[in-house]
Amino acid sequence: MHHPALRFLGHSTTRLELGGRVVLTDPVLTPRVSLLRRVVPPLRAEDWADADLVLISHLHGDHLHPPSLRLLRPDTRVVVPRGAAEWVRRRGVRRVEEIDVGQEIREGGLRVTAVPAAHSGHRWGPRSTRGPQSPALGHVLEADGLRVYAAGDTDLFDGMADLGALGLDVALLPVWGWGPNLGPGHLDPERAAEAVDVLRPRLAVPVHWGTLAVAGLTRAPAGHGARMRALLHDPPHRFAVAARKRGSTSTITIARPGQDVPLDGTAPDPGDRTNGPFLRTYRTNGPFVQGDGGPGEGHRE
Repeated sequence: MHHPALRFLGHSTTRLELGGRVVLTDPVLTPRVSLLRRVVPPLRAEDWADADLVLISHLHGDHLHPPSLRLLRPDTRVVVPRGAAEWVRRRGVRRVEEIDVGQEIREGGLRVTAVPAAHSGHRWGPRSTRGPQSPALGHVLEADGLRVYAAGDTDLFDGMADLGALGLDVALLPVWGWGPNLGPGHLDPERAAEAVDVLRPRLAVPVHWGTLAVAGLTRAPAGHGARMRALLHDPPHRFAVAARKRGSTSTITIARPGQDVPLDGTAPDPGDRTNGPFLRTYRTNGPFVQGDGGPGEGHRE
């Protein structure tokens, strides 16, 4: 008997157990990605080795990472946006297929539907248009009586209200990135809180934060390092505060990379297997819990 489960593995990578299958979103599994390095504890093989299905939201290197895909079993089903399959196959990934907005796939008892995202679809975009291009996607996963929206990278878009009308149980929403600034096509904490207003999920989990940074930037002088350390820590808490100020009734659970997220929105076990208590559940229409892990307390490597 399988039970639905969610683990935030860092950045946009999550592990979902739904419909008797293990799903990874945008797996980045290695200590380094180009000029970026992982600034939180490394993943363990057990986090990803049993994956049945991989969902790639778009082609950017911190979401579509061929070295990470090559770590998975050769028979792992990798689903990429339309037009990207052959490029991925040429990089040593065997079982690749494509999906476009509105299309769906099934994997065991799990149904996955591709939905829009407002984000650049170029591998090297948005500033460069060379290399492969595919539409950026989000995904809606349905199984076990749950409906989960994995947004990938996106800004607010008109069709987001249609997703809210589906009746979402969980929304995995990006709230920052890996650098000191955000380019176009991203949600910052305050815009992510707007997205919660539109989506109205029972549970919102901030992702795309606190995991990757340019090597050495967290130690840069003249206050730049301190700012980067804060940006590796503060965005999900800013998101929770902004959602509360907007009167959201969604529960928000903030997990450190590597932590399990209770899908029923209950308070998590503070003795989680990562290095110390961090995971926080906020009832946005109730008192805001401050203290260790709250906004402005900085990131510690």
